[in-house]
Amino acid sequence: MRDLPEGQIQPLQEDALQEQRQELPSLPRYSSREDQPPCRLVSQVSSAPTVSSGPSLTAILCRLPDNVSYEAAALLEPLSVAIHAVNRAKPEPGSTALVIGAGTVGLLTAAMARQSGCTSVTITDIDAGRVNYAVSRGFATHGYVTPRSRLNASNVSSGVSTPETGAMTPASTFSAASRFDGARSLAEDILASSNPAGAFVLEEDEDGVDVTFECTGKEVCMHTSLYATKAGGKVIMVGMGTPIQTLPLSVAHLREIDILGIFRYSNTYPTGIRLLCSQARGGPGFGLPSLDEMVTHRFKGLDKAQGAFELATRTSDDEGNLILKIVIEA
Repeated sequence: MRDLPEGQIQPLQEDALQEQRQELPSLPRYSSREDQPPCRLVSQVSSAPTVSSGPSLTAILCRLPDNVSYEAAALLEPLSVAIHAVNRAKPEPGSTALVIGAGTVGLLTAAMARQSGCTSVTITDIDAGRVNYAVSRGFATHGYVTPRSRLNASNVSSGVSTPETGAMTPASTFSAASRFDGARSLAEDILASSNPAGAFVLEEDEDGVDVTFECTGKEVCMHTSLYATKAGGKVIMVGMGTPIQTLPLSVAHLREIDILGIFRYSNTYPTGIRLLCSQARGGPGFGLPSLDEMVTHRFKGLDKAQGAFELATRTSDDEGNLILKIVIEA
């Protein structure tokens, strides 16, 4: 919004919130806290219209400064997801990070990891164009293109049967072990892309990155995340994909890896706006990449919406141009 009072990009103060809460006694007590979890009463634009109910407080309205383009503003939502993910990870300056998935959220998560002080950020995806874009535009320091065959080989159907005894069959055990071995091998190849020595073998507890952001929601990618993270590190579940997964939890147990989930974001829009305004600097010599350039395709008019959404399911257009973010101009 550009019509709010000049300079107001912070949520309204507690006294203003309290006046509105008098008419909303059921509002969760944590809703004004800076570290609040996502409120279940809040419905967002992405929610289905059948569940769009609940209080809407002006406290979440932020003024869009004149020097922030509408294109960049359209990316504040995925940027907020990235900010929230990195806030949950709390990486220390000089940390190393891996981002799995180079879509919009993955790219912005990589950028925010660098912004937070991570000196090495590796990003991986099955699409070479997105990986090259991430590295060439400064979202990540290293990139690895994952061959589709590696994912298929690691993601073989488990074939788990459930006999009356509840015991796991040898076939399912072999299948799971095969998938885990494939994920471990993939993790080693990804880590080798940022290793000056080239080849990389996971042998010691300190091998791996400090934090991995899994932005796809795919089971095989979650497997890879656990193997790619060093002992005492963190895996942040950003992507929402396969709801029920079989994971090598012993890897997390024995190496004390924290697995943290995120859901959307909380109180992150003011931070995102400040970043866009100032192009604030995190790690030495690093400035937040331009979000305007992430808009690769534009459609004029709401009548073109169907075509826009169809194009958004692809990673390249008919001319072979990279597709990242699509904007519909009303």
